[in-house]
Amino acid sequence: MRPLVFLLEEPSAKDALEGFLPTILPENAEITYLVFEGKQDLERRMARTMRAWQKADARFVVMRDQDSGDCKLIKQGLLARCREAGSADRAVVRIACRELESWFLGDWAAVGQAFNLPRLAAMGGKAIYRDPDRLGSPVAELRKVIPTYQKRDGARRIGPYLSTDVNRSNSFVVFAEAVRRLAVEA
Repeated sequence: MRPLVFLLEEPSAKDALEGFLPTILPENAEITYLVFEGKQDLERRMARTMRAWQKADARFVVMRDQDSGDCKLIKQGLLARCREAGSADRAVVRIACRELESWFLGDWAAVGQAFNLPRLAAMGGKAIYRDPDRLGSPVAELRKVIPTYQKRDGARRIGPYLSTDVNRSNSFVVFAEAVRRLAVEA
């Protein structure tokens, strides 16, 4: 199994992945999280970081929120930085459509488990949540039902309960599939 290095724009992404990745990766997975200080810092420093990485067999996963930007342009820009680093063949770029919290809204049962509010599982049946990647402000949606919701605390709580089997966020499912593929490729 190759080492996986996650280049992330914010601490809450790391918090969510620390809970989620053990559910889809082997126990012996070697995972490193590099958390940058926002998307500009990620974009500015990622090529240099990848070039300087000491383990030649490492695979990189670059993850960033879409926010209000054009998903395709963001991904093209990040892929260009991977090429600049000489790591295009050992990196994948994944965009969380709108925000990381879209992934949480794709699995309301996980949100309900994390906050000990099982009634929230029914929220997944509402039309507005059938395609969470299209929501304008997923954090605001979470705060409607959990007024005290905080990004890092929520990510820590929800991450371990996320499931690719039921999640309605396509960007989450695509992310998880890419990570699984990278972890097992020879």
